Amino acid sequence: MTFLSILCALLIEQLKPLRADNPIYTAIRAMATRMEAWFNAGQAQHGRLGWWVMMASLMVPTAGIYWLCKWFNPVAALLWNILIVYLTLGLRHYSHYFTSIQLALSAGDEATARTLLAEWTKQDTATLNVSEISRLAVEQALITTHRNVFGVFFWFLMPLGPACAVMYRVAEYLARAWNEPDHMKNEEFGRFAARAFYWVDWLPVRLTAIAFAVVGNFEDAIYAWRNFAERWPDPAIGIVLSAGGGAMGVRLGTPLVNAADVLPPDAMSMESTGIEADTPPGEESSARALQSTVGLVWRALLLWMLLLLLLSIAVLFG
Repeated sequence: MTFLSILCALLIEQLKPLRADNPIYTAIRAMATRMEAWFNAGQAQHGRLGWWVMMASLMVPTAGIYWLCKWFNPVAALLWNILIVYLTLGLRHYSHYFTSIQLALSAGDEATARTLLAEWTKQDTATLNVSEISRLAVEQALITTHRNVFGVFFWFLMPLGPACAVMYRVAEYLARAWNEPDHMKNEEFGRFAARAFYWVDWLPVRLTAIAFAVVGNFEDAIYAWRNFAERWPDPAIGIVLSAGGGAMGVRLGTPLVNAADVLPPDAMSMESTGIEADTPPGEESSARALQSTVGLVWRALLLWMLLLLLLSIAVLFG
């Protein structure tokens, strides 16, 4: 049932992608805003309470409907699973940005590529060159694919199935919504949400890195993962980007972050003395890296689906 649910949801999403501003997501964003307004009194325990209330409000009904459908009719449970996976997956949510940037760079239209990248990442891209535009687009694509696809796959395999998939996507959203806006940065209220998502994503992020390594350049992916992942401000993002870049033979590292945050102090001192610093394997990013990213993501997706199929067969005939 798990494999069939994911396969059907993926096919439906290819035919009818769910918009990022759909009513379900809008309602969850509004709910998160209300929770922050109700519970935020400036203390970490208030953020913890708000997080748990938000999760219970969404997971309990999802799990209850699933078990009710399963008891009533297995087909109803399958349809519920397909619906939840369709709502929690996001393979096509932002793909139009990536595809449009790829087409703009292929046509030599750097201005349009910068504009699209700024809309996608919410960052100032006015001074970026082609290499930096490509690098940021690749990074954003890898992170989005992990959080909107592979992380959902992992948690959907858990016993509570659809409820766990909902938990993962909502936890990822709360980690951003309660920490990234200017009025929420460095507040105690959002710290639990960020820490909770770190642990929720701890295993999925490593499985994604392994998948990238298996379907790409395994040696370079593992080398970059082991030696460069912790040089990103967010180690989880560092794992995905270092392994993904190594698998493709592309050197990643956000250009909008100070080099001191990516390279270790000894590497910076080596640069100042004229000695070549230790850098991730691969070449500088270019427009061709976007096509490599598409191939890497689809190969990793096929690997996940193959493993799910084998697991389903083992459970069915075990």
